[in-house]
Order: sequence, then C-alpha cells, then structure tokens
Amino acid sequence: MIDQWSTQTFYQRFESIVALILTFMITLVIMVALFRLFIGVVSGLVFGALNPLEYTVLQTVFGQIMTLLIALEFNHTLQYVVTRQQSIIQTKVVLLIALLALARKFIILDRKTTPAEALFGLAAITLAVGITYWLMRERGDRISQQD
Repeated sequence: MIDQWSTQTFYQRFESIVALILTFMITLVIMVALFRLFIGVVSGLVFGALNPLEYTVLQTVFGQIMTLLIALEFNHTLQYVVTRQQSIIQTKVVLLIALLALARKFIILDRKTTPAEALFGLAAITLAVGITYWLMRERGDRISQQD
C-alpha cells in the first residue's frame, strides 16, 4: 500500500485509509468477541454453569462463533481494498457474507416462538440471496471461460 501511495488518486488514498481504519476496528471487535467467547465457554464449562449438551447453550455458542466467522470474512474482504488487490469489494463476497449471516440467524432462531411468517420471510430472503449468488458465479464462470 505504501509503495503505491504516490501513484494513487486522492479518492484511492481516501478509500485505502477508510478500509484500513475499518480493518483495525473490526480486528478490535473480533479480538474482544473472541476473548468474551473464550472466557464464557471456559468458565461455564469449568464451573458447570454451561451444559454443552443443552440445545440453547449450543445455539448460543454456535451463534457467537458464526458472528466471529462473519466478522473474520468481512475483515478478510477489506484486506483486498487495503492492499489494492481490488478497488472495490466484490458483490459475490458480500452475498456470501449475507448467506453466512442468514445461516447464523437460522442457528440462533427459536423455532417454537418464531411465527411462520418470519420463517417464510427468512427462507425467501435466503433463496433470493442464494439464487443471486449462483447467477453471479455462473456469469463469472462463463466470462472466465471466454478469456
């Protein structure tokens, strides 16, 4: 990034600085969330407050893990902008992050108290995002085969 600084336009420099700041902030969030998850799980297991066989405990822990995975993927995506490998974040990656977020929502969802309309809505959103990703991937595959 530093070696390319002199050849970048003002906006490219601005974009790089914003991406770097976002990367730093997301890294801090990831570190704090990982620490809290680690402390919560270890102390819960050691003091017996957490029963790993209880469904709600697994649901909560997996939801927290999925949140960390989403943050890691988002941070990884920003690295492309910081290192100038890509000038913008790719739409396919955003769609994959959205699919991860939807998967997390399904994991933490209490199916007993969630109305059927909400489940159908989430299913429709998941289907729409999945089809959009599939269409973009197919388009990308066709373009790469033509080259």
